[in-house]
Amino acid sequence: MSDFLTGIAFFLIIEGLVYALAPLVLVEMAKRLPDIPEQHLRIFGLVSVVAGVALVWLLRG
Repeated sequence: MSDFLTGIAFFLIIEGLVYALAPLVLVEMAKRLPDIPEQHLRIFGLVSVVAGVALVWLLRG
C-alpha cells in the first residue's frame, strides 16, 4: 500500500509541475487533443502502460 501511495504522490508532483511550469503548453495541447484520432490516443495510452509496468518490473524485480 505504501508503494501505491508513493506512486500517486509522484503522479501528483509531476502533474503539478506541468501546470506550474508550462500552463500555456498544456492549454495548447488540450486544444489539439480533439484533432488526434482516437486510435492514436488509445495506442499511446497502451504503450505508456506497458512502459510503466516494464519499468516497475525492472526496478522492483
